[in-house]
Amino acid sequence: MEMREDIVIVGAGIAGLATALGLHRQGLRSMVLESSESLRAAGFALGLWTNAWRALDALAIGDSLRQQSVQNNEFQVFSADSGLPTAAIPLQMHKNQHFESRCMRRKVLLETLHKELPEGTIRYSSKVVMIEESGLFKLVHLADGSIIRTKVVIGCDGVNSVVAKWLGLQNAVDSKRSAIRGFVECPEKHGYEPKFYAFFGGGVRFGFLPCDETGLYWFCTYNESTAHFDESAEQDPVKLKEFVLSKTRDVSKEVTGILERTPLDCISSAKLKLRLPWNILLGDITRSNICVAGDALHPMTPDLAQGGCSALEDSIILSRCLAEAFLAKPRGDIADDQKASEEFNRIKNSLDKYAKERRWRSFVLITGAYLTGFIQESNNKVISFLREKFLARYTLRIVLSAADFDCGKLLLS
Repeated sequence: MEMREDIVIVGAGIAGLATALGLHRQGLRSMVLESSESLRAAGFALGLWTNAWRALDALAIGDSLRQQSVQNNEFQVFSADSGLPTAAIPLQMHKNQHFESRCMRRKVLLETLHKELPEGTIRYSSKVVMIEESGLFKLVHLADGSIIRTKVVIGCDGVNSVVAKWLGLQNAVDSKRSAIRGFVECPEKHGYEPKFYAFFGGGVRFGFLPCDETGLYWFCTYNESTAHFDESAEQDPVKLKEFVLSKTRDVSKEVTGILERTPLDCISSAKLKLRLPWNILLGDITRSNICVAGDALHPMTPDLAQGGCSALEDSIILSRCLAEAFLAKPRGDIADDQKASEEFNRIKNSLDKYAKERRWRSFVLITGAYLTGFIQESNNKVISFLREKFLARYTLRIVLSAADFDCGKLLLS
């Protein structure tokens, strides 16, 4: 069976849903193909910085999400070796600039995006197995045998993107680091101030921050050389919890308390991957009427907390570029086949414009995240000394610099 859709988005994660909503806000319909049977709300929380909130405001959901989170007022850094503070930066106003930092439950963000979309936008149990050229169109083949003929394909299908492979982008590479994440739901108010607490050094990078009055999110990224897990241990929450406790036990009793209160089913682990930055600069992130966004475009380590933020940036810029193409009025004195060719060229040019806007930004974020993580986690004696005396504050400035980006508004917002 063959169906027709003007715009097909592969993947119902943050980038996919936000792009669909951005298009919807501008009067354009899209279909989102999701391989799972329901909305994927896995993952506990994510940090959303100023640039993400600008994007969410453009989508007209920022204010409702702010009511479900708390704004962090300070970024505090401690040595993971000594537990002593090494740097602190106020967030709401730093160097005459306003910074907004909140930790958002991932499920809340996804459900809010989903709720704003027209019914039937997402097609579940729809795994893409192949993309085929067909004149001015793309044919998207699904595992159930159905085919969708479309004018645009947008790959928001994550690190192992089928669309990115079709474009010829190289696979994301292993950073030789992993991340353990956890979430604590307190029966009453947890009592922590709205701050981002971070501990760097000794081969690990640990931090925790409140999502709201009862929820606390924590993370621990580490060099794999500091942990000798076999494959089974990497997915064993008991051993993961023991490892994080062993790396942070002497840092703070508060940290130990948070870890010990974390239920085993609220602990997860994943290897950290990234796309090589020069692959972004030299590879095809768009081609004719197909492109990638979110983790399908720029998988990166989490050291700048920009994975979800940059995906939201992508969604605004991409949906705005496509709206310019689709909403342009065709010439009235040409034949239908010429109109189709003219529209195809407008779409191609709009995606080229999107690629031009996102290529260097993605390169900078991937590179900055990798270097920041290297400095923050290193157990090299020289780097550790410099980090505690100087580099801790410098890396915080890199984080703030990455967050100071404005993706702009939608055409009709």
